[in-house]
Amino acid sequence: MDILLKLFLPLSLAFIMFSLGITLTLQDFKRVVQMPRAFSVGMLGQLLLLPAIAFLILQVVELEPAMAFGVMLLSFAPGGVTSNMLTRFSGGSVALAVSLTAVTSVLCVLTVPIFSAAAADYFLGAAMPKIDVTAIGISMALITAVPVALGVAVNHLAPSFTSAISKAVSLVASVLFVVIVLGAIATNWSVLTANILELGPVLIFLNVVMLLIGYGGAKMMKLSHPDSVAIAMEVGVQNATLGITVGALIAMSGEALPPYSLASGIYGITMYGCAFLFILWARRKAKAHPELRAQNELS
Repeated sequence: MDILLKLFLPLSLAFIMFSLGITLTLQDFKRVVQMPRAFSVGMLGQLLLLPAIAFLILQVVELEPAMAFGVMLLSFAPGGVTSNMLTRFSGGSVALAVSLTAVTSVLCVLTVPIFSAAAADYFLGAAMPKIDVTAIGISMALITAVPVALGVAVNHLAPSFTSAISKAVSLVASVLFVVIVLGAIATNWSVLTANILELGPVLIFLNVVMLLIGYGGAKMMKLSHPDSVAIAMEVGVQNATLGITVGALIAMSGEALPPYSLASGIYGITMYGCAFLFILWARRKAKAHPELRAQNELS
């Protein structure tokens, strides 16, 4: 298990982030200034609103401190490859989704360690492990920002090579994601069975609420249907692998994935059900309204 935590887990996340990087171009980062209103709404929803909503839910629903902390860790995670893929299926603006994922995946190197330390102090109290914000930030940079940058560089310098390997890389990344999620659940099975009736509904509720708030908030800002769908997916579907990994980095037990990682592990499964229902709704809404179909074609 020590090998799992110290080698396999961070390398797997690094590979998954690399698989994200090879789908990005420099234009995805430049697009931030080309769609400032939509991007700002998505960023605020991702970085501030999601953690705030998670915190409010945990004030109403009482969970074991380690479980509550795990939910907060998940809320600090950015979107990932999955949110971009689901945005495409739902007819959303893939360009906006990719841009949000690209920037938040870099910013999380700063935000996640700082937010995690504050959440640990609040929810864990005296049981809080020692959290070295700088060390976690450096570790996250090495396993998130650097692989993303490397992927972008490979895609920019050798686009034909990237095109040739993209399907294989995506498949391996998907397999690694499944292995990590199942590992987080398996190593905390007794904790899971003792808390699933409370933890499961909280994660599903958070997922559904953020999808609805993401879409509704974007529409209130007079954004198009495709942009609103993309924002909903970005603030509603998080990078569960990153949540699992951060939990392990914080615990540093070396023996098993900690309970802090369990919420992200369960979420890695339940999020697909919530996203699937949202996709059906978004596609039907677009089909029912010709003006929304036109927006989809233009985005």
